[in-house]
Amino acid sequence: MRKVLGVLGAFLLALVGTGLLVAYVRGAEDRALAGEEVVEVLVVNQDVPRGTQAAELASYVTTERVPVKVRAFGSVDDLEDLEGQIAAVDLLAGEQLVRPRFVTPEELVEEAAIEIPEGLQEVTLSLAPQRALGGKVKPGDTVGLFASFSLDDEREDEEIAEEEREAYRERLSDTAKMILHKLLVTNVQWEQVPQTPAEGEATGNTIELAPTGNLLVTFAVNVDQAERMVFTAEHGLVWLSAEPETASEEGSLLRTPRNIYDD
Repeated sequence: MRKVLGVLGAFLLALVGTGLLVAYVRGAEDRALAGEEVVEVLVVNQDVPRGTQAAELASYVTTERVPVKVRAFGSVDDLEDLEGQIAAVDLLAGEQLVRPRFVTPEELVEEAAIEIPEGLQEVTLSLAPQRALGGKVKPGDTVGLFASFSLDDEREDEEIAEEEREAYRERLSDTAKMILHKLLVTNVQWEQVPQTPAEGEATGNTIELAPTGNLLVTFAVNVDQAERMVFTAEHGLVWLSAEPETASEEGSLLRTPRNIYDD
């Protein structure tokens, strides 16, 4: 009997301790949000695969209170707001559920219908929004790719002036040039969506919010193009331009501090 009472007492003590811990955590959350305007948002609590229907997300999300200033652009607090839509990308645990990551089934099929030309492979680069058309690049677009390098060259100008052109190009300290044309974009994902401005914060009637994190842009390329892209991403900087099939490919020069102002 004494043993039973001891077990029962231990159980009740653990139950009370758990209740106190939960109350403390809730109190800490309330204290952290004190003075903040808060809203409820749905947050992903486990990874969600691309193509999952919004109607199936009830077990994948929880409702959390967050300050307005950290609410993501397009955040939702009710799955009915996404009725009839499906996840356009993989959703990661911890991120807010947002409308821009969902599309209709027809839109997803259309995106998936982008065919990779025979003989090409796909390469993905992580690019800041300003390097990827302000985040407006999308599957099916064709883009140009610029390579920009800044390399140390401690030689005197006189030494550099004596170099042959090819050797000089290899040693230039700062260069920029368009190196690839009309690359097919096959997929685009946001690493982080824009945040919603706080109440009363002016944004203008025609200004769109840009992504606050990098974009993962996937291209269909041949081996030579893939090598150039990877080398530039590893050792320099990549910039994209919108380059439709009608755009001219003429006029590209290796740009350096010595000819940037030339006509």
